Amino acid sequence: MSYTNGSGKVLVRRRDNRIVAGVCAGLADYAGIDVNLFRVIVALVSLFTGGAGVIAYIVGWIVIPEEGQKTSIAEDLVNKNRQG
Repeated sequence: MSYTNGSGKVLVRRRDNRIVAGVCAGLADYAGIDVNLFRVIVALVSLFTGGAGVIAYIVGWIVIPEEGQKTSIAEDLVNKNRQG
């Protein structure tokens, strides 16, 4: 199930079909590919690049908003620092 905002697809970390934070599930849904295939690709990238896939996953966790939220963890931190 893809999420749209009226002007196209929206990338979100999915709550369903997640193992850790829903990054792979969200990206696979956005790209229109099977989530398990996407997880294998991330694992292979991590294996052959010395952990770049893991770093990319963590970055995705921080910058991609969770399903049902309008802002990401990074946006929340920036906004919090601006206010206080």
